[in-house]
Amino acid sequence: MILGDFLKALGQLGDPRFRRVTLIGVALALALLAAVYAIFLFGIEYLMPETVDLPWIGPVTGVDTLLDVTSFFLMIGLSVFLMVPVASAFTGIFLDDIVRSVEDRHYPALPPATGASMGETLRDTVNFLGLIIGVNVLALFLYPFAGPAIPLVFWAINGFLLGREYFTLVALRRVGRTEAKAMRRRNRAAIWAAGTLMAAPLSIPLVNLIVPVLGVATFTHLFHRLAAAGR
Repeated sequence: MILGDFLKALGQLGDPRFRRVTLIGVALALALLAAVYAIFLFGIEYLMPETVDLPWIGPVTGVDTLLDVTSFFLMIGLSVFLMVPVASAFTGIFLDDIVRSVEDRHYPALPPATGASMGETLRDTVNFLGLIIGVNVLALFLYPFAGPAIPLVFWAINGFLLGREYFTLVALRRVGRTEAKAMRRRNRAAIWAAGTLMAAPLSIPLVNLIVPVLGVATFTHLFHRLAAAGR
């Protein structure tokens, strides 16, 4: 059933509102990565001299250029981890556009949402963002001990966090905070599984740029399916 929710979301990528949010999200994500990369390059240029004297070898030139090239590939790798908080931030900013688009197409009989205000949504997004960044920073110290299971650990941790965030923010539009938390507790396994389905493509550069949109849409379907079943 979760896969069905995801496939419905995937099938709506051609929706104009989906395309708009996706393009804005891609632009903001690339701008963020470019800014981080520019700061990193500036640090290299500022701290690393053009010539380094090595024992028994003598002066070596071009070290800063080598680090510049190496840093590009490093940033590609770091983008996997950076996209998790970026996806979290995009969720709150563009949540309503995506959810309304899904509900207009698949659930047209629903009354207008009267849940959380934009201020509450942004506040929750900031709180989730801080949590995700903090947990992922701590997880960096655990990954060396995970060995070949690092991707599984990454997916499990971020699947839990993203599932918690996506479901709560979507549910708050339709039910109160108390009921949203209660639904999340009752369906924690399904929510975690759906979150993991979203976290897995976050580790694929470029593909991860559309995950925030697919995540919100998938959890919109998941919420309405659970609500209809009284779960």
